[in-house]
Amino acid sequence: MRRLLLLFVGLFAAATVGVASTAFVNVNVIPMTTETVIEGQTVVVENGLIAAIGDVDLTPVPKDAELVDGTDRFLIPGLAEMHGHVPDIGTDYLDRVFSLFVANGVTTVRGMLGRPSHLALRQRLLDGDVFGPRLFTSGPSMNGNSVKGAADAERKVRAQYAAGYDFVKIHPGLSADEYAAIATTAAELGMPFAGHVPVAIGVEGALAAGMATIDHLDGYIVALMPADTDPSGGYGGFFDVLLAHQAVEEKIAAIAKQTADAGTWNVPTESLIEHLVSDISVTDLRNRPEMRYMPIATVEQWVQAKEQLLDERGFDAGVGARAIELRRKLIHALHEAGAGLLLGSDAPQIFNVPGFSLHHELGFLVAAGLTPFEALQTGTTAVAKFLGTNAGAVLVGRDADLVLLDANPLMDISNTRRVHGVMLRGKWYSPTVLENRLAAFVTRQD
Repeated sequence: MRRLLLLFVGLFAAATVGVASTAFVNVNVIPMTTETVIEGQTVVVENGLIAAIGDVDLTPVPKDAELVDGTDRFLIPGLAEMHGHVPDIGTDYLDRVFSLFVANGVTTVRGMLGRPSHLALRQRLLDGDVFGPRLFTSGPSMNGNSVKGAADAERKVRAQYAAGYDFVKIHPGLSADEYAAIATTAAELGMPFAGHVPVAIGVEGALAAGMATIDHLDGYIVALMPADTDPSGGYGGFFDVLLAHQAVEEKIAAIAKQTADAGTWNVPTESLIEHLVSDISVTDLRNRPEMRYMPIATVEQWVQAKEQLLDERGFDAGVGARAIELRRKLIHALHEAGAGLLLGSDAPQIFNVPGFSLHHELGFLVAAGLTPFEALQTGTTAVAKFLGTNAGAVLVGRDADLVLLDANPLMDISNTRRVHGVMLRGKWYSPTVLENRLAAFVTRQD
């Protein structure tokens, strides 16, 4: 029966255009609510939602459905980039970034450097007028240059809330009074605030203030300094990597528990840090296949950024290796303590090509001690819980943001790179469609 049905899939699929429903036939489902693979399933999608899941021999397929052959493939929820940077609407760069995200299975992006145009863009994405993932957007950055005192901080939070932004973005440089005004006002309005940890506050202060997410593990190395150290930690360089040798590892468990108790989530963006401070050569990074999709000038800027860090006084390969070791231990401890982790890579930033960098991030989470399933949760079920969305799992009634893979990611996390096709808000994008979109942005031939 399955063989005949699959033959029917092959004959019929090419002829279906503008259909009302889609059926993944004979697919292996990874629901992500449990660490399991449910083999030989039919998954029916109608009106942007998963309408049915069941055995391929028993589950009826709507006669008008577009059929997708799932044989020997694996269906997972779409991934989320929880620390992304979104260009302005109407630019070629926006189309490039969104195409790269979607082609890599990213169906949700939390934009961490909001612009006024993102408010309209958020809705246009939902309406299907713009190709790209779902967007959750911060307002323009709150930082030491943009905020002029506590009263101004309160005023800006209220203005961003009234405008309809999803959350407030914190950048460095805020005073303790300004940060307190943001936290108090945001709490009153029920508006999350997230991002960096100002030096004036520190991680413990951010946890006490109810920060929704701390990104980049910002401030955690300073929190591990010996008790008699200057509270600012001194000059630590890029996310305090130069302080790594002074950190007291025995303090990791306590700060991880404190984070869990506070209910604050972390977006480690480990790929950003490891690409910069590891001993991977600039040449190897520049020559990665995904770099062919980025403007040549952008890649060269990334090269210069890494070279400048490598030349920084006090930095050497040993310092970089120690910082990576410490950060991985922090990630594992946070996970073990029950502190929420969310998948994010800070793309497009230094050597982090949108979408591709998220697969690197998953690999780094596994290297830190998470299982492939646990790493995948940070970009699926955990995101749905944090954002309160209807996505993040392959279950009846959930949003049909889905990724079809050619291999099982639970066996090897690198298999998330083997994207066969993507369903975005119930619309199927085949391998050919995705490849054609990417081909338009190739800037060099390998």
